[in-house]
Amino acid sequence: MPWWCWAAPLAAGLLVAAKFASLISPTGAPVIALAILLLGGAVFAAVHHAEVLAVRIGEPFGSILLALAITTLEVGLIISVMASGSNGSDAVARDTVYSVVMIVLNGIVGLCLVFGSARHFEQEFRVQGAAAILSVIATLAVVSLVLPNFTRTTVGPTFAPSQLVFVGAVSLGLYALFVFVQTVRHRADFVIEYAGAGEGEKPTTRTTILSAILLVLSLGVVILLAKTLSPIVEAGVVRAGLPLAVVGVVIATLVLLPEGLTAMKAARRNRLQTSLNASLGSAAASIGLTIPIVGAASIYLDKPLTLGLGPEAMVLLILTLFVSTLTFATGRTTVLQGAVHLVIFGVFLFLAAVP
Repeated sequence: MPWWCWAAPLAAGLLVAAKFASLISPTGAPVIALAILLLGGAVFAAVHHAEVLAVRIGEPFGSILLALAITTLEVGLIISVMASGSNGSDAVARDTVYSVVMIVLNGIVGLCLVFGSARHFEQEFRVQGAAAILSVIATLAVVSLVLPNFTRTTVGPTFAPSQLVFVGAVSLGLYALFVFVQTVRHRADFVIEYAGAGEGEKPTTRTTILSAILLVLSLGVVILLAKTLSPIVEAGVVRAGLPLAVVGVVIATLVLLPEGLTAMKAARRNRLQTSLNASLGSAAASIGLTIPIVGAASIYLDKPLTLGLGPEAMVLLILTLFVSTLTFATGRTTVLQGAVHLVIFGVFLFLAAVP
């Protein structure tokens, strides 16, 4: 185990403890710089420990574990911003989930296809598995992020409490069914036996237990540090003259960066199925788990929750789902498909800054 995988979360935990004990000022520049550094280290440590556990339990359970770890980070960051009650906090869940979908389906998938195709020309994956994940993502994304704009019980891009409970329950149920299909009923649709995949030793029981403990610690300190830094991020976005929706892009990028790097490494090793399981699975988990939890939190905290996307975001979302359908319909990947996804990703980033 690399030294930073245990040093980063332990150091972050000490910083959080010092902050709550009022031993340090959370607004001091050195403390802020240290918190940002340790936050990044704790995020990468969390994904490393999740990967250790994933190797121990195998595919596709490993990809599910990674997706759950990423979603835990995402939900913790969203609720911390919502609880602060700052300007724009009612839309941070929408902006983050939308950003996750766009980053995964266009940014991560696009880079995986470009890097993989550049090295291996063509790569194989299970069409049935990719189509199943994409159908779940498309259904949950449209129901959660587009439908609120057209309901009539409430004014604006929101759900009434009863509608929010229903959509949350449906999202959770559909994601649970997807996990059952992926791990039990049709597991073969999501697994490819790659040459050399079984090489190397699995983590020992001691290493696995230690990684499980450090994973919980890493997730906890990331949430607490992010809650401390969220006002600073929002203030920086406002001072830069950027829309508040950029906060959601920052949160999504933070939680997806380690998994994105992991997916690209798998694609370069010609293991595109593993790459797609991790990346697309995280998008499905993001919607299927985040919307129910954040919806319940908004009702409990009596906080408004804006879910409906604006017109330009809806256009990009529909375009992304349409192009993804074409990409995953053939089982054959080329560099052109990756480039198309990256162009849509570039448009998404540009419009986030200049709507």
